Amino acid sequence: MSAPLFLVGPGTLADGTTTVHLDGPEGRHAADVQRLNPGEQVLLADGTGRVAVCTVTAVGRGVLDLAVEQLRDEPEPARRLVLVQALAKGDRDLMAVEAATELDVDEVVPWQADRSIVRWKGERGDKARRKWEQTAVAATKQSRRARVPVVGQLAGRAALLERVRAADLAVVLHEEATEPLTALPLPEQGEVLLVVGPEGGITPEELDALAAAGARPVRLGRTVLRTSTAGAAALAALHTLGGWR
Repeated sequence: MSAPLFLVGPGTLADGTTTVHLDGPEGRHAADVQRLNPGEQVLLADGTGRVAVCTVTAVGRGVLDLAVEQLRDEPEPARRLVLVQALAKGDRDLMAVEAATELDVDEVVPWQADRSIVRWKGERGDKARRKWEQTAVAATKQSRRARVPVVGQLAGRAALLERVRAADLAVVLHEEATEPLTALPLPEQGEVLLVVGPEGGITPEELDALAAAGARPVRLGRTVLRTSTAGAAALAALHTLGGWR
């Protein structure tokens, strides 16, 4: 089994760091839940690309002392993958965020689509967005990622169309599209934007607006996927086309 990964704050893994005292929620999880012992290996990440390979030297209640054996930096990918995920009911959008994070997405943008039953407004919207961020953090640790994906601000149609126009490649998954995703040439660098609609589907007006802004409607295959799985399936296909990072 691979070593567990814990997230630490900015500056904790500065050049020359030889020891780390892990406390707080991460320390409690490592010491009290996972019950790590001296001599075991753990990974620390600052969420922005720096990773430390460490060995546990001492364990206390809710704390670990770690010796840093190696520091490494993972460069930012040349091709940046962005998932625009429509809000969905029943935590299906959280499932989409979790799977996309495990599949190395760089940013997830919540989208208030016309047919999204869920509505983010005021304090409720702030709380929902924090849940997306917490889901991304948990999935980052589970998948041993060096970078936590960005959770963008809630986008309406106008903001989404701006992102589509700015992207190097923008695609929108749609069951009636004739062009398969796997037939698209991917840019070697820049932003690839992937739009996934809600369970009620993308409206004809939304699809027309996205296409007019430069997004290419594509399909994954013969079956229609749920909003919770469509993004993950498409990301896996994009990685296969462009080479896993």
